[in-house]
Amino acid sequence: MNFLFAWRYFKAKKSTNAINIIARVSMAAIVVGAASLILVLSVFNGFEDLVKSLYTSFYPDIKILPAKGKTLVLTQDQLKKLTAVQGVHAISLMAQDNALLQSGEYRTTAYLKGVDANFIKVTGIQDKVVRGKFELGTEDHPLAILGSGIESALNTEADRAIVPLSVYMFKRGAGDITSDPLNSLSNENMATAGVFMIQQDFDDHYVITNLAFVKRMLGLKPDEYGGAELGLDDPRQAISLKPVLQQLLGSNYLVQTRYEQNQSLYNIMGTEKWFIYVLLTLILVVASFNMVGALTMLVLEKQKDIHVLKALGSTNGRIQRIFLSEGILLALLGGVCGILLGVIICGLQAKYHLVPLQGGSFLIDYYPVKLVATDFLLVLSTILVVAVLASWLPARKAATTAIELR
Repeated sequence: MNFLFAWRYFKAKKSTNAINIIARVSMAAIVVGAASLILVLSVFNGFEDLVKSLYTSFYPDIKILPAKGKTLVLTQDQLKKLTAVQGVHAISLMAQDNALLQSGEYRTTAYLKGVDANFIKVTGIQDKVVRGKFELGTEDHPLAILGSGIESALNTEADRAIVPLSVYMFKRGAGDITSDPLNSLSNENMATAGVFMIQQDFDDHYVITNLAFVKRMLGLKPDEYGGAELGLDDPRQAISLKPVLQQLLGSNYLVQTRYEQNQSLYNIMGTEKWFIYVLLTLILVVASFNMVGALTMLVLEKQKDIHVLKALGSTNGRIQRIFLSEGILLALLGGVCGILLGVIICGLQAKYHLVPLQGGSFLIDYYPVKLVATDFLLVLSTILVVAVLASWLPARKAATTAIELR
């Protein structure tokens, strides 16, 4: 009944044309606000998916690290138990440390990461090799896959370099470095096999080679590693499997999900998304003042109707709900139209890439978008809350109008 009155008031001609104009302007403001919220949230969703896909190429579903220090011990018995855990389909052992790389007169520092053959089963690194091949070589004849930033710093072409790289790393347990620095260093030559390109954090800092070579350079024992990386049948099981693996290994080991490996990044992305949401909501609140004006003028316009309704027995609560319904109706119409407009623009952006990314240094050349159902609910809920707050004072004024019939 309340919405029936509201709908009739919405359609009916007003004695003052300004009321219609203000009502339409308030609806247009809500349309723009709703569309902006959908677009911005969709762009953030698109970037979040893009970043997650990039980090999935390098980080595993679950990573096992030492709780203290840089190395851990994993015996064959422990590895068998880990492999037997339901949901784990592959385990890759690794060891890494800082290394100095030299090619002719060019040199740079990087993380030299040694991995085994299972590394391609727990990450998507093989698909990110842009030149050359993903080949690790052997302990005696190691091959390296360079990050694109490392390749540039060494001024080499990894897929066709003739001269091998010189690699320098500090040995574990080599004693006092200051007394005999040369005895503390391992120096080997390493050929290059290819180049990977994922994201600047990886491209500028990592070089990948075989595990046996890095263990020899660091002087690690047979069962000593830098960590283990696990690939799961279903990545969504990582949270439920973490306590199982932690209990199996004990307190000397640190088990991390992919989210925990990049917790600061995900926190920043989430904070930025909610900050923009709050900012656009404040803009929507400011735009709702048009609705306050439109409803206030409508209350003045419908004074006679209010008097008649009260004379027929309508309570103040009923009158207040009628004008609250009018505000909610305006907001719903504007909100639904805005969401539809946002969906259409997102569809066009996804298909035709209407808005490009400037700079030309990104993996994609357009703003990515992803529509999520919960965003629709969030936007509609926000609009309804704003509408109720904006409609409260005019509706309250209508309810407290004294009866005056002539």
